[in-house]
This record gives sequence, C-alpha cells and structure tokens, in this order.
Amino acid sequence: MKTLLALVLCLLPLAAPALEVPPLKGRVNDYAGLLSPGSAALLEGLLKTHEDSTTNQVALLTISSLEGEDLEGFSMRVVEQWKLGRAKKDNGVLLLVARDDREVRIEVGGGLEGMLPDITCGRIIRNEIVPRFREGDYEGGILRGAGAILAAIGGVYPAEAPAGEGESAASGWGAMWWLVVVGLVVFAKLVKSALFTPGLAGWLVYLILVPVWVIVGVGVAIFAGDLVGLGLTGLLIVGLGALRLIFSLTGLGRRFGRSRGAGRRGGLGPIFWGALASGSGRRSGGFSGGFSGGGGSFSGGGASGKW
Repeated sequence: MKTLLALVLCLLPLAAPALEVPPLKGRVNDYAGLLSPGSAALLEGLLKTHEDSTTNQVALLTISSLEGEDLEGFSMRVVEQWKLGRAKKDNGVLLLVARDDREVRIEVGGGLEGMLPDITCGRIIRNEIVPRFREGDYEGGILRGAGAILAAIGGVYPAEAPAGEGESAASGWGAMWWLVVVGLVVFAKLVKSALFTPGLAGWLVYLILVPVWVIVGVGVAIFAGDLVGLGLTGLLIVGLGALRLIFSLTGLGRRFGRSRGAGRRGGLGPIFWGALASGSGRRSGGFSGGFSGGGGSFSGGGASGKW
C-alpha cells in the first residue's frame, strides 16, 4: 500500500495541468502589466500599421510567470492556438515575455524565417531587449524589441551588430535610426487621427493620445535635453488641442479630413475605441475590436534569452 501511495505521489506532478494560454485580445496582450496605456496604444498602432501594409501579424504577449513550464514549449502552444499570420503565408511573429522567470522569446512563422532568422532574433533580444530589461525598463525593451522586429522584416535592421554587441549597440542614435523612421510613420497617423476623427470620438482619441505625447517628449528629452522635451510635450498637447478646437468650431477639420480620407474605416480611430472599451488600463490585457489570427502556422523558428 505504501509503495502504491508513493507511486501516486510521484506521478502527481506529471498530471499537473499545463499553463493556460491567455485569450488573444489584440496585437498587444499585456497580461503582466508591463506597459503604460500610452505605450500600449502606441505599439498597437505600430503593429496595426505594419499589418495593414504587409499582412504580417506581429503580436506581443506578456505573462507574470510560466509556472514551471518550458518557455519554448509554451510559446509554441500560444502560436498554435492564436494562429498568427495568414494561412499558407505563415507570416506571424510572437514576442513573448515571462516577467518573473526573466525569460523572453521571439517565435517566428515559417514564412518570415528568411527575414527573421534565428541569429537576427537572438541579436534583437541581446541588443535591444535584455539590456533594458536588466535596468527594469520593460517598456523600453518591449518597444525597442518590437521596432527591431519590424525593421528586420523590412530589411533595415543591421545585418551585423555594431561593435561591442552590448552597451554600444544599445545606445545612441546609430542604433535607433530604424526605430525613429518606423515611429515617424505611426506618429503622423496619430496626429492625423487626433485632429480629424469626427465628433466626440475625435476628442476621445485626443485625450487617449495625451500619454503618447508625454512619452514622445520624454524620448526627445533624453537626447535633446529636458527643456526641449518639455516644450515639445506642451506644444503637442496644447497645440493639437487648440487646432482640434478650431477645426471643430469652423468645420475646416471635417472638410480637410474628407479631402485626405480622414475618418474612413480602417483608420486609427477604431484602435483607440478598442482601447477605451477594454479599459485602457495597465492590466486590461490588450485591445478588443475583433482581432484574431489568420490561420498561420509555426515550425519553431526564433530565439530565446534571459536577463
């Protein structure tokens, strides 16, 4: 009887249920609460813009803990359930962060392995993500990592790491130019959405974007000084608010926006409506709005890292 009981106790860990895969709520699924609302909205817009122009689906998942599960195994279960990327194109990418385990992985669909080979994924993790995570800057690591993934897919991420593969690679404008280029495209779309989204929705978009302007100002302050960063933040918040008010009162915004397609379906307005509907909070887990995977498959390409 004692032998049977000991055998049962030994087998109990094997019968423990696997960590449940969280629901896919958007391109940003921040279940560990590592991103501020403004950063989450910025990243959601960046990934949506990329998907609209390429059909590639890039998604973020952060979790508190793997609860003893293997990182690569859990990552594969996530992409198999979420089915990121288009069917037959297999053009999906997952950036997975396990906060308490201090582990990160980039999982790449077969259709993008030529643009995001394992060596490039490893370099992104080492140079863009891990240095910032070690400093407790989860937002910076996630945004830099996601930007580098998109840059690599677009063929503009350095094929060879800058000298040092570490501190020198993780600082300065030389390592950031590709992220700046991608960010400017999204920045222009955010400004357009804040100015020309019609009615009350436009004012809600403007208010939701205020944290984004603060983040932009902080980024500028790092390189150009506090005074410049503070001035830019004030200009964006006050200036865009004043322009929005003038356009709303005079009707110029409606006419100007129509002439450039503002307010059409598929713009950035629905992103922020989705953010509002999901609470726009740190622990909302992502954005609603009917986002889902497109039937893509994965074969285990990518890389993992620790910090």
